[in-house]
Amino acid sequence: MSLGPERYLASTRTDGATLLAAAEGAMGAPVPSCPDWDGGDLVWHIGGVHRFWATIAEKGSLAFEGVEPATRPEAHELVAWSREQLEWLLRVLADADPSTPVWTWSNRQEMGFIQRRMAQETGVHRWDADLAAGGLEGATPIDPELAVDGVDEFLEHFTLPDVAKGAAPQSLHLHATDTDGEWLIRFGGGEFTWQRLGHGKGDAAVRATASDLLLALWGRIFVGDARLEVFGDEGGLAALRSVSM
Repeated sequence: MSLGPERYLASTRTDGATLLAAAEGAMGAPVPSCPDWDGGDLVWHIGGVHRFWATIAEKGSLAFEGVEPATRPEAHELVAWSREQLEWLLRVLADADPSTPVWTWSNRQEMGFIQRRMAQETGVHRWDADLAAGGLEGATPIDPELAVDGVDEFLEHFTLPDVAKGAAPQSLHLHATDTDGEWLIRFGGGEFTWQRLGHGKGDAAVRATASDLLLALWGRIFVGDARLEVFGDEGGLAALRSVSM
Protein backbone atom coordinates (compact mmCIF):
# COMPACT_ATOMS: atom_id res chain seq x y z
CA MET A 1 0.00 0.00 0.00
CA SER A 2 1.45 3.34 -1.07
CA LEU A 3 2.02 5.98 1.58
CA GLY A 4 1.32 8.69 -0.99
CA PRO A 5 3.53 11.31 -2.67
CA GLU A 6 3.39 13.87 0.14
CA ARG A 7 4.58 11.37 2.72
CA TYR A 8 7.32 10.07 0.44
CA LEU A 9 8.48 13.61 -0.30
CA ALA A 10 8.55 14.50 3.41
CA SER A 11 10.58 11.39 4.21
CA THR A 12 13.05 12.08 1.41
CA ARG A 13 13.47 15.67 2.59
CA THR A 14 13.98 14.80 6.26
CA ASP A 15 16.16 11.74 5.78
CA GLY A 16 18.17 13.42 3.04
CA ALA A 17 19.02 16.40 5.24
CA THR A 18 19.84 14.13 8.19
CA LEU A 19 22.03 11.91 6.01
CA LEU A 20 24.12 14.82 4.78
CA ALA A 21 24.47 16.34 8.24
CA ALA A 22 25.66 13.01 9.66
CA ALA A 23 27.99 12.26 6.76
CA GLU A 24 29.54 15.74 6.81
CA GLY A 25 31.21 14.85 10.11
CA ALA A 26 32.22 11.38 8.93
CA MET A 27 33.56 11.89 5.42
CA GLY A 28 36.62 9.74 6.01
CA ALA A 29 35.00 7.28 8.39
CA PRO A 30 34.15 3.75 7.22
CA VAL A 31 30.50 2.89 6.63
CA PRO A 32 30.21 -0.52 8.34
CA SER A 33 26.98 -1.42 6.55
CA CYS A 34 28.46 -0.66 3.10
CA PRO A 35 31.82 -2.46 2.87
CA ASP A 36 34.60 -0.52 1.09
CA TRP A 37 32.74 2.81 1.45
CA ASP A 38 33.61 5.76 3.59
CA GLY A 39 31.34 8.70 4.31
CA GLY A 40 32.48 10.49 1.16
CA ASP A 41 31.56 7.50 -1.00
CA LEU A 42 28.12 7.40 0.59
CA VAL A 43 27.56 11.11 -0.12
CA TRP A 44 28.71 10.64 -3.73
CA HIS A 45 26.40 7.65 -4.16
CA ILE A 46 23.25 9.26 -2.78
CA GLY A 47 23.92 12.49 -4.67
CA GLY A 48 24.28 10.51 -7.88
CA VAL A 49 21.07 8.60 -7.25
CA HIS A 50 19.15 11.79 -6.50
CA ARG A 51 20.61 13.45 -9.61
CA PHE A 52 19.73 10.52 -11.87
CA TRP A 53 16.09 10.32 -10.83
CA ALA A 54 15.67 14.11 -10.76
CA THR A 55 16.80 14.14 -14.39
CA ILE A 56 14.41 11.36 -15.40
CA ALA A 57 11.49 12.94 -13.53
CA GLU A 58 12.09 16.50 -14.74
CA LYS A 59 12.33 15.46 -18.40
CA GLY A 60 9.49 12.95 -18.15
CA SER A 61 11.88 10.60 -19.90
CA LEU A 62 10.63 7.33 -21.31
CA ALA A 63 14.22 6.09 -21.59
CA PHE A 64 17.31 6.51 -19.44
CA GLU A 65 19.95 6.97 -22.13
CA GLY A 66 19.80 10.78 -22.00
CA VAL A 67 21.14 11.09 -18.44
CA GLU A 68 24.68 12.46 -18.56
CA PRO A 69 27.09 10.94 -16.01
CA ALA A 70 28.25 13.22 -13.22
CA THR A 71 31.87 13.99 -12.37
CA ARG A 72 32.73 13.40 -8.73
CA PRO A 73 33.45 16.72 -6.99
CA GLU A 74 36.47 17.31 -4.79
CA ALA A 75 36.07 16.01 -1.24
CA HIS A 76 35.42 19.45 0.26
CA GLU A 77 32.65 20.08 -2.30
CA LEU A 78 30.87 16.73 -2.04
CA VAL A 79 28.29 17.56 0.62
CA ALA A 80 27.29 20.85 -1.02
CA TRP A 81 27.02 19.13 -4.40
CA SER A 82 24.91 16.31 -2.97
CA ARG A 83 22.66 18.80 -1.20
CA GLU A 84 22.05 20.52 -4.56
CA GLN A 85 20.99 17.19 -6.07
CA LEU A 86 18.62 16.54 -3.16
CA GLU A 87 17.04 19.98 -3.48
CA TRP A 88 16.65 19.51 -7.23
CA LEU A 89 14.97 16.14 -6.70
CA LEU A 90 12.60 17.57 -4.09
CA ARG A 91 11.59 20.44 -6.39
CA VAL A 92 10.82 18.07 -9.25
CA LEU A 93 8.93 15.51 -7.19
CA ALA A 94 6.89 18.17 -5.37
CA ASP A 95 5.08 18.97 -8.62
CA ALA A 96 4.86 15.41 -9.93
CA ASP A 97 1.65 13.45 -10.48
CA PRO A 98 2.30 9.83 -9.36
CA SER A 99 0.43 8.51 -12.42
CA THR A 100 2.60 10.35 -14.97
CA PRO A 101 4.27 7.84 -17.34
CA VAL A 102 8.03 7.82 -16.99
CA TRP A 103 10.90 5.38 -17.44
CA THR A 104 11.91 3.24 -14.48
CA TRP A 105 13.82 -0.02 -14.36
CA SER A 106 10.76 -1.71 -12.81
CA ASN A 107 7.44 -2.93 -14.21
CA ARG A 108 5.87 0.20 -12.72
CA GLN A 109 6.54 2.83 -15.37
CA GLU A 110 5.21 5.90 -13.57
CA MET A 111 6.33 8.77 -11.37
CA GLY A 112 4.95 7.15 -8.24
CA PHE A 113 7.68 4.52 -8.42
CA ILE A 114 10.36 7.23 -8.27
CA GLN A 115 8.67 9.02 -5.37
CA ARG A 116 8.54 5.81 -3.36
CA ARG A 117 12.01 4.59 -4.38
CA MET A 118 13.67 7.85 -3.38
CA ALA A 119 12.07 7.80 0.08
CA GLN A 120 13.18 4.22 0.62
CA GLU A 121 16.68 4.63 -0.78
CA THR A 122 17.28 7.80 1.21
CA GLY A 123 15.90 6.28 4.42
CA VAL A 124 18.17 3.23 4.36
CA HIS A 125 21.23 5.30 3.46
CA ARG A 126 20.37 7.80 6.19
CA TRP A 127 20.67 4.88 8.60
CA ASP A 128 24.05 4.03 7.02
CA ALA A 129 25.25 7.60 7.56
CA ASP A 130 24.08 7.58 11.18
CA LEU A 131 25.96 4.32 11.72
CA ALA A 132 29.16 5.76 10.24
CA ALA A 133 28.92 8.93 12.29
CA GLY A 134 27.80 7.59 15.66
CA GLY A 135 27.91 3.81 15.68
CA LEU A 136 24.94 1.57 16.32
CA GLU A 137 23.71 3.65 19.25
CA GLY A 138 23.62 6.69 17.00
CA ALA A 139 21.68 5.01 14.18
CA THR A 140 18.07 6.12 14.51
CA PRO A 141 15.65 3.42 13.31
CA ILE A 142 13.74 3.92 10.09
CA ASP A 143 10.21 5.17 10.70
CA PRO A 144 8.01 2.07 11.25
CA GLU A 145 5.38 3.01 8.67
CA LEU A 146 8.03 3.77 6.06
CA ALA A 147 9.84 0.52 6.93
CA VAL A 148 6.68 -1.57 6.46
CA ASP A 149 6.22 0.05 3.05
CA GLY A 150 9.90 -0.69 2.40
CA VAL A 151 9.41 -4.40 3.03
CA ASP A 152 6.50 -4.36 0.56
CA GLU A 153 8.67 -2.54 -1.98
CA PHE A 154 11.55 -4.97 -1.52
CA LEU A 155 9.28 -7.97 -2.14
CA GLU A 156 7.60 -6.26 -5.10
CA HIS A 157 10.66 -4.98 -6.91
CA PHE A 158 13.91 -6.42 -5.53
CA THR A 159 13.22 -10.14 -5.55
CA LEU A 160 13.96 -12.14 -8.69
CA PRO A 161 10.91 -14.33 -9.34
CA ASP A 162 12.59 -16.66 -11.83
CA VAL A 163 15.51 -17.25 -9.47
CA ALA A 164 13.18 -17.59 -6.48
CA LYS A 165 11.08 -20.20 -8.27
CA GLY A 166 14.19 -22.28 -8.92
CA ALA A 167 15.24 -22.47 -5.26
CA ALA A 168 14.47 -25.28 -2.84
CA PRO A 169 10.83 -25.00 -1.64
CA GLN A 170 10.47 -23.01 1.56
CA SER A 171 8.43 -20.35 3.28
CA LEU A 172 9.39 -17.42 5.48
CA HIS A 173 7.19 -15.46 7.87
CA LEU A 174 8.25 -11.89 8.74
CA HIS A 175 6.61 -10.25 11.75
CA ALA A 176 7.08 -6.61 12.74
CA THR A 177 6.96 -6.23 16.52
CA ASP A 178 6.36 -2.49 16.75
CA THR A 179 3.64 -1.90 14.18
CA ASP A 180 1.09 -3.68 12.00
CA GLY A 181 3.14 -5.70 9.54
CA GLU A 182 3.32 -9.43 8.78
CA TRP A 183 4.27 -11.18 5.56
CA LEU A 184 4.31 -14.79 4.39
CA ILE A 185 6.72 -15.46 1.53
CA ARG A 186 6.76 -18.77 -0.34
CA PHE A 187 9.47 -19.50 -2.86
CA GLY A 188 11.20 -22.40 -4.58
CA GLY A 189 9.84 -25.45 -6.31
CA GLY A 190 8.45 -23.33 -9.13
CA GLU A 191 6.66 -20.89 -6.81
CA PHE A 192 7.18 -17.33 -5.69
CA THR A 193 4.37 -15.60 -3.81
CA TRP A 194 4.08 -13.22 -0.91
CA GLN A 195 1.20 -11.70 0.96
CA ARG A 196 0.48 -9.38 3.84
CA LEU A 197 -1.53 -11.17 6.50
CA GLY A 198 -2.83 -11.00 10.02
CA HIS A 199 -0.86 -14.03 11.12
CA GLY A 200 0.81 -16.98 9.45
CA LYS A 201 3.37 -19.71 9.86
CA GLY A 202 6.32 -20.56 7.67
CA ASP A 203 9.29 -22.92 7.72
CA ALA A 204 11.12 -20.02 9.32
CA ALA A 205 9.97 -16.89 11.09
CA VAL A 206 11.80 -13.66 11.83
CA ARG A 207 10.47 -11.21 14.43
CA ALA A 208 11.95 -7.73 14.78
CA THR A 209 11.00 -4.09 14.57
CA ALA A 210 9.87 -2.98 11.12
CA SER A 211 13.11 -1.02 10.73
CA ASP A 212 15.26 -4.03 11.57
CA LEU A 213 13.27 -6.30 9.23
CA LEU A 214 13.87 -3.89 6.38
CA LEU A 215 17.54 -3.52 7.28
CA ALA A 216 17.86 -7.31 7.37
CA LEU A 217 16.39 -7.60 3.88
CA TRP A 218 18.91 -5.00 2.69
CA GLY A 219 21.83 -6.91 4.23
CA ARG A 220 22.49 -4.51 7.10
CA ILE A 221 21.56 -7.02 9.86
CA PHE A 222 22.14 -10.77 9.78
CA VAL A 223 20.85 -13.85 11.55
CA GLY A 224 22.64 -14.12 14.89
CA ASP A 225 22.16 -10.43 15.63
CA ALA A 226 20.24 -9.92 18.87
CA ARG A 227 17.86 -7.57 17.08
CA LEU A 228 16.43 -10.49 15.06
CA GLU A 229 14.39 -13.20 16.77
CA VAL A 230 14.50 -16.26 14.49
CA PHE A 231 12.39 -19.41 14.70
CA GLY A 232 12.69 -22.56 12.63
CA ASP A 233 15.11 -22.76 9.70
CA GLU A 234 17.79 -20.15 10.39
CA GLY A 235 18.77 -20.19 6.72
CA GLY A 236 15.39 -18.89 5.56
CA LEU A 237 16.32 -15.21 5.60
CA ALA A 238 19.63 -15.87 3.83
CA ALA A 239 17.77 -17.93 1.23
CA LEU A 240 15.43 -15.03 0.52
CA ARG A 241 18.37 -12.67 0.23
CA SER A 242 20.00 -15.09 -2.25
CA VAL A 243 17.06 -14.77 -4.65
CA SER A 244 16.96 -10.97 -4.45
CA MET A 245 18.87 -8.24 -6.22
